[in-house]
Amino acid sequence: MKFLVTGATGFIGNHLIPILLERGHQVIATGRDQSKAVSSSWYSQVKFIVCDLTELQKEVPLFEFFQRPDVLIHLAWDGLPHFTDLIHIDQNLPVHYNFLKAFINSGGKHVLVVGTCLEYGMISGCLQEDMLVNPSTSYAIAKNSLRQFLEVLSNKQSPFVFQWVRLFYMYGKGQHPRSVIPQLETAILRGDKSFNMSGGEQLRDYLPVTKVAQYLVKIAEQDLVVGVINCCSGQPIAIKTLVKKYAESLGSNIELNLGYYPYTDYEPMVFWGDNQKLKKIIYE
Repeated sequence: MKFLVTGATGFIGNHLIPILLERGHQVIATGRDQSKAVSSSWYSQVKFIVCDLTELQKEVPLFEFFQRPDVLIHLAWDGLPHFTDLIHIDQNLPVHYNFLKAFINSGGKHVLVVGTCLEYGMISGCLQEDMLVNPSTSYAIAKNSLRQFLEVLSNKQSPFVFQWVRLFYMYGKGQHPRSVIPQLETAILRGDKSFNMSGGEQLRDYLPVTKVAQYLVKIAEQDLVVGVINCCSGQPIAIKTLVKKYAESLGSNIELNLGYYPYTDYEPMVFWGDNQKLKKIIYE
């Protein structure tokens, strides 16, 4: 199969593209910065097309422009991890909708777009794909609106396979340095005696980004399980437990300075994902 991957040089893309190649797929990768792509391990094995989604002309037949891929995996998105920034609504939402609409209208037949668990809003407990959602941050509102726009498009245009994959929490190589695990790694490398963090009582659903990339590929390789799909472990873990275990895996006994930072006001204290739909893809 031929895959088009947007946001190819990002956190997930750098882990996902090698998996596609290992599984024998042809890859068209796209991003704004070719110099960043050149430094990636996969660069010589893909067709890389420099492209800024904000500058694409509407009249360009995108399906042909990107060499008629069988599947689009849409990872691109600006402005993270600033979840409350209005860039998500003011800029990202129209840009990404217009891009995806143009791709589909010009011939795209299978589209996988990554969403976020923050779309659920302030709902505690196990989150299932068929729940009514109530996003509260600019990022989550924009993502959820994009999903709704594409669902309307799927009902009005020629049929296309549409998969909306809600990502939960991830960690691994290439993660934004402001995330908790990279901050922990930095503190350990500096030789800090303690690590400042929140109270750590929050229950979250975490996966290594390598596993997330594997799951995304498996979702995209099939077209029977569609619609909203949670990409998660299905197992809640306290953040302080995750941090402690990760520090131990690095051979560190750094002290956790719990309660140094306040809890965020845009996430419930306890939530994780239901992964039954994902299991149907992985195990069947």
